[in-house]
Amino acid sequence: MAGAEGSAGRQSELEPVVSLVDVLEEDEELENEACAVLGGSDSEKCSYSQGSVKRQALYACSTCTPEGEEPAGICLACSYECHGSHKLFELYTKRNFRCDCGNSKFKNLECKLFPDKAKINPGNKYNDNFFGLYCICKRPYPDPDDEIPDEMIQCVVCEDWFHGRHLGAVPPESGDFQEMVCQACMKRCSFLWAYAVQLAVTKVSTEDDGLVLNVDGTGDQEVIKPENGDHQDSSLREDVPEHGKDAVQEVKAEQTNEPCASSSSESDLQTGFKNQHLNSESQSGCRLQELNAKRFVKKDTATYWPVNWRSKLCTCKDCMKMYGELDVLFLTDEYDTVLAYENKGKVDQAADRRDPLMDTLNSMDRVQQVELICEYNDLKTELKDYLKRFADEGTVVKREDIQQFFEEFQSKKRRRVDGMQYYCS
Repeated sequence: MAGAEGSAGRQSELEPVVSLVDVLEEDEELENEACAVLGGSDSEKCSYSQGSVKRQALYACSTCTPEGEEPAGICLACSYECHGSHKLFELYTKRNFRCDCGNSKFKNLECKLFPDKAKINPGNKYNDNFFGLYCICKRPYPDPDDEIPDEMIQCVVCEDWFHGRHLGAVPPESGDFQEMVCQACMKRCSFLWAYAVQLAVTKVSTEDDGLVLNVDGTGDQEVIKPENGDHQDSSLREDVPEHGKDAVQEVKAEQTNEPCASSSSESDLQTGFKNQHLNSESQSGCRLQELNAKRFVKKDTATYWPVNWRSKLCTCKDCMKMYGELDVLFLTDEYDTVLAYENKGKVDQAADRRDPLMDTLNSMDRVQQVELICEYNDLKTELKDYLKRFADEGTVVKREDIQQFFEEFQSKKRRRVDGMQYYCS
């Protein structure tokens, strides 16, 4: 027996100990995470009637639209009601999307929640995610053939998901950045490199009198470096917007008229150059013009950005026109971010969360309310004292312990009620 008890003791030491508080905290954390992912999406009504929803939880059904068919996305409610037994890909969120469930992309299915849909939603955008493929490697997630542990990060522009090791620049520590822009989107939206020098969460170093973005990774790089009063090769600035080119010419003209500063200190040169940029910005009202006049490096890598970096983007008339042409006007919308979407889900959930005790109290008269509150307080106090013993002793609370507590509590309650004396006046 002693040996058996010793063996049982050693076994209990090996088993992980989980307290009741741990269970409750884990449950709350999972609930908050679910609220963030769903972002307040309605689980009962199809979102089609809302038009192109700014952000919503989306799914793709590989049962109804397998690879080789046209891609389609469905809302949360339709994933439950119309595709409950199907194989689904969770897409997390997509911006400006309208539910496709039951339209012409679905040959053998009619939406149960909103059958009167247009044949297609021309405003929707699709990518390989709708077939369960992600990143530049076009692999599923989780990938059964990939043994390398790696997190997936979503690009804020194209909304595809990428392996951290395939982004060309090592991701900062988790929590050190808020958003990421992938290599392809940085190439298409090359104006962001001018902002990256000051805003991006990457390794930045200074070189001579200019700011140079020094991003870890491989690939070709293109150096944008205005010389002090010298001609700048226009071939290096082909992708700078026209109003940005004008600013460069304006700065160079001002530099040519300045006295020779070869004997000045490096800090004096930086100060003078900075003041010229500020004057240029104040005259044009364009922040991008000032940044384009500085030196920076463009590489074939992703970039990582902190919270509220979008608020630093120029919103002058010319820049807004450029954003529209590049289809990235959403970058100027503070409510477009996934962080804003997740916070909305948490707030909406907190507002909808109902307290069952308060619901019960509202259905009772005053005498019943007082009795229930007293019973509740007694239960809370005794349960707290009962569990405290386990916490003090460092022992695990078992199912039979909880059952024993409620049996004793009910027994005490019956003795209390039976011992009451009632008097009539």
